[in-house]
Amino acid sequence: MHRITGLFALAFASTAFGLDPTQGDRIRDLIRHRQYPEAQAELEQAVAANPRDAEAQYRLGKVRLDRGQLDGSVSALETATALTPTNSEYFRVLGDAYGISAQRAGLFSKLGFARKCKAAYDKAVELDPKNINARWSVMEFCRQAPGIVGGGMDGAYVQAAAIKQLDSRRGLAAYAMLYATEKKYDEAFAMFAEALKAAPDDYEVLYQVGRFAAISGKELDRGVASLRHCLELSPPANSPGHAPVQWRLGNLLELKGDKAGARAAYEAALKIDPNFPQAIEALKKLP
Repeated sequence: MHRITGLFALAFASTAFGLDPTQGDRIRDLIRHRQYPEAQAELEQAVAANPRDAEAQYRLGKVRLDRGQLDGSVSALETATALTPTNSEYFRVLGDAYGISAQRAGLFSKLGFARKCKAAYDKAVELDPKNINARWSVMEFCRQAPGIVGGGMDGAYVQAAAIKQLDSRRGLAAYAMLYATEKKYDEAFAMFAEALKAAPDDYEVLYQVGRFAAISGKELDRGVASLRHCLELSPPANSPGHAPVQWRLGNLLELKGDKAGARAAYEAALKIDPNFPQAIEALKKLP
């Protein structure tokens, strides 16, 4: 499962989960300004006052997930889905929590969490077949996970086809991801280019162009330009932030022989996130 960053929308109705308008506005502003500990405290207070408030449990689960508190996140999101078992998005985010738990679990727990992740994503799609984010989550799971837990490229292509029917631009990006996974890089870059014709400022597509340029060693100039464009944009929810963008930019500049530029990019990544491990390691290895 891919790393999941910025896991919540920045705005929601202040009365959406039983809070009084003042408290709801305060929590919304805390989340917008990434003051997650304070937002978590407010949400925990709301849940303590009304444990059957599904939306409060869901928002609390998302905050905990963003802070890496996996056990607490899973617990809150499982409660939210039990209280409102018809909400597609609740199940999708629960799948995210299971997926990250699988990444960090020991060998014997990993398979169980992975199967729960797939089941939650599948349920999200079942509840709302038009939920593109849920279909994308299933696609990513299938792209990365082995068949023993329900993964495989055949399932990934099924979801890419469904996504393309719902949104042609995102469908192009979905197919590009799968082609790149299979190292069909020429086809992947052609798909990315077509997607960017329709939406030149699509942050996620731009990032993937840079990412796969670094992985493949192809289209280096296009990759550099795409990542620099990302740095001019605000990262949307669920997309890599500017620290990973700078790290990938450093990768590409290194491949191009620009050691000074690569060093500057890695250092810029660490200014954004001083604990970003890939940038730390890249700087150590840079001649």
